[in-house]
Order: sequence, then structure tokens, then C-alpha cells
Amino acid sequence: MRFGRIEYLNLLPFHVFMKRYVRSSQSQMMLRHGSNVPSAINRAYRMRKIDAAFISSIRAKGQKHLNLGIIADGPVQSVLLLPSETPQTDTASETSNALVRVLGHEGRVLIGDPALRAYLEGVEALDLAEEWHKRYGLPFVFGLLSYQANEKQMQRLGRAFARRRQKIPQYLLKRASARTGVRPQDILAYLEGIHYRLDHRARRSLRLFWRLTEKGR
Repeated sequence: MRFGRIEYLNLLPFHVFMKRYVRSSQSQMMLRHGSNVPSAINRAYRMRKIDAAFISSIRAKGQKHLNLGIIADGPVQSVLLLPSETPQTDTASETSNALVRVLGHEGRVLIGDPALRAYLEGVEALDLAEEWHKRYGLPFVFGLLSYQANEKQMQRLGRAFARRRQKIPQYLLKRASARTGVRPQDILAYLEGIHYRLDHRARRSLRLFWRLTEKGR
């Protein structure tokens, strides 16, 4: 199975899980990863170059997906809007760019690990997940674990991931820190604000976001 991989810290627990799951899976599910930013993963998915991935919420409508997503119920720290005289989207993102339009804000969109570093450095910015929560009282869903092949394998994978909290080994935490420039303790604190189970509030939020984006077109 061709699995698209987004190499951001918000999916570090899932990457840790996948490392263990593929090694221990009785089905010996073979995975080929294609790493890229969210917008590129979206394109690869639409072109069927990959079979499964966390697809940006704005592109996941109508796609088969597990009850798993990238979700923040309040501040997320890694999806920011920086002050700017000229509005600028982030080419790595599609959902966050749409979120800015839905919220009616203007500025420079910055997502992912670069945004987290900026947040930790105290850069002046709006946290877009926090802005959504303030307005609607709901978590924001940035992506859904979607698939277009291997349904039974994906369902087993989803149940296995949801079953338990993933503990990140120190060596992988240090490796992620070296790659991103974010201290291990800051990575762990950041991940406390992210969860993955798509519960009824997250579903409600997702439907609202889709409705608002359709309305704004």
C-alpha cells in the first residue's frame, strides 16, 4: 500500500505507531511512504499516486476515511496568522488558507513546524484553531485519515491506533528535535494540544467548516 506521509510534528505519534504496527502486523502489510507537505499529499491522493494519507479537511469531503483526524480543541500553536500588509497564503496548506477566509482575517498564513518554532519564539500571531474555538466553541479538524484502497487493512490499522496512547521513545523524540529545531520538552507539550479521535464534536465542526467554505465560494 502506498501511504502518504506528512513529516510534521503533529503526526509524530502516528509515525511512531506505524513503525511498530508494520513490524508487528500479522498481515505483514507492506507500505511505501511518500513524504511531502499537506498540499502536495492532497494532489498525490487525487491523482491516485498514494492509497491513503491524512488528507487536508478541505479536500477530504466525500472521501472514505477512518474516525481519525488531526484535531485541536483550542490553541494548536502550529497554524498561525502573522500580521502582514499583504495577505499571503501558505503553499504547504489548503485547509488553513480556507480557514483564514472563513474567519474573515487577513495576514500571512504559516503552518507546520516553522509555525511552531515561530510560536515558541514569541512571534506576534493569531492561533487559527483558537480563533475557530472562540467563535464556534468547537475543535478544529485539520485533516482526516482517508483511503481509497485496502479498506479492511485500513480499518484494522485505525482500530489499532485508537486503542492506546502512543509513547514516543526518547531516541525518536531526539531525532525529531534535531530535524525540526524544537526542543523535546516543547514537542511533548505541543502534542498535548492535539488529538486524533473524530468524536461527535469534531464531526459537527467539520460539517460546519465544509458548509462555510461552500458558502464562501
